[in-house]
Amino acid sequence: MTVTIRPAEKRDIQAVAELIGEIEKFYGATEIEPMDERTPQVEEALFGSPPLASALVVEDETGDLVGMAAYSFLWPAAGSSHSLFLKELYVRDTLRGQGIGRRLMNELRTIAAARPGCSRVEWTADSDNPIARGFYRSQGFEEHQGKIFYRVAPQSV
Repeated sequence: MTVTIRPAEKRDIQAVAELIGEIEKFYGATEIEPMDERTPQVEEALFGSPPLASALVVEDETGDLVGMAAYSFLWPAAGSSHSLFLKELYVRDTLRGQGIGRRLMNELRTIAAARPGCSRVEWTADSDNPIARGFYRSQGFEEHQGKIFYRVAPQSV
C-alpha cells in the first residue's frame, strides 16, 4: 500500500481525534472521551495559539489517515539545546510491518536535524510493551537506563 506522510493540517482534526480514540483502545482503555470533547482538544493542541504539539499523519491511497506521530520540542536538552520529544507513534494494526513506522521515525529525525539547536530525538516506550520495544530495537535504537518516568494529575499536585 502506498502512503503519504505529511504534517497534520486543520482538515485532519476529526481524523486525528479518531486515531487518538484508537490509540486509547490499543492501550487498553475501556472508556474513551467522546468525539465532541476530543475534537476541540486536538484542534487546540495542534492549531492553537501557540500550538502545544505537532503531528505527522499517515494518509493512505484513499485519503484516510492510518497513522500518526505526535511530537513537541522540549528545552533544555543537552546544555542549552532542545530536543524533539515523540509522544505517540501509531500505525493501524492492519498496516504494521510495512515500514511505515520506520518512515515516521526517519521523518522525525529529519525534522529534528533541520531545526537549529535540536540535539536529539527522545521518546518513551512502556516497559510491558515488547512489540514497541522490539520495533525500536529493530531500528537500531538502544534503550537508555537511568531515568525514571513520573506522572501525576494536576489536581493532585
